[in-house]
Amino acid sequence: MLKQDYYNNFFEIGQQKINFSFFQLGLPDDDPVYTLKNVMEELDFSGLLACYSDKGRTGFNPIMLYAVVTYANMRGVRAVDRIVDLCQRDLAFIWLTKGQKPQRDVFYDFKGKKLTGEVLDELNYQFMRRLEKEGLISLKELYIDGTKIEANANRYTFIWRGSLNYHLAGLLDTIDALYTKYNTFLLENGYGPKYNLGNARMFVIEGMDKVRKVIEENRKRKLTKHKKISNNTIIEIDYCSPLEIRKLQKNLMQIAQGEDIGFVYGKGKHKPEIQKLYEELEECGTRLMEYKECFEIMGKGRNSYSKTDMEATFMRMKE
Repeated sequence: MLKQDYYNNFFEIGQQKINFSFFQLGLPDDDPVYTLKNVMEELDFSGLLACYSDKGRTGFNPIMLYAVVTYANMRGVRAVDRIVDLCQRDLAFIWLTKGQKPQRDVFYDFKGKKLTGEVLDELNYQFMRRLEKEGLISLKELYIDGTKIEANANRYTFIWRGSLNYHLAGLLDTIDALYTKYNTFLLENGYGPKYNLGNARMFVIEGMDKVRKVIEENRKRKLTKHKKISNNTIIEIDYCSPLEIRKLQKNLMQIAQGEDIGFVYGKGKHKPEIQKLYEELEECGTRLMEYKECFEIMGKGRNSYSKTDMEATFMRMKE
């Protein structure tokens, strides 16, 4: 099956949808499975689908399997045997699978070989951001743990150095793009000479070159189906980096006041470009400070910690 077909098949793109009410079948119309599928329709599954080949026998839809695993975790279910049972007996799971009955070996293969750490981190990050956009959750504490969606009460609280490093690399890419956007904004509008503002240069965090090399190596290993290597380079974020972002915000505020550009808030308000850039920098600066705090709590002697018990480190348990 072509990779795009997985998406079209699961979300019924170009197909006649089967209309039936869960209420008639005994499930409420506000069951979270509706929200799950609506949110998932906006996600980018390219990382997951890259683990599959267009050739050979078509197996179970990986997007469907991700939906099942995610919905199971939303209901506090982690055990594979229990998920298999729910796919045969529970109406919401039957709706997600369209009546298919994946067995335990399918889920073990999917979770162990396809839904790798980086793929899971990326999908869960998108998932949480989409929930925030819909106003369903607050992400004040959900930026950093990309594996939470798989967690039970114990694992839900843990933060890993490798996951932090991976997401920090993505955050720094975003910040770098914002620096470019900031410089372009000043150049195109002539604000640099007008307000005596020079070209901003992106700050550097020592050790990130090693982190990026490991990320790139793990992407290659994923293609060759080799086990990924740990990405536990010790990173320290000094106070200068967030302050550099704050400096750009201060400059933007100076321009806004000088040009009499007011910031607007509330639904339906059209934000000026300068406000959008200011708020994007604000979000990135906040996240960078959160990463800094996490690295400081973790220290140099361990690679994980629990938010509910700062002295605890993570030990993996058998299912």
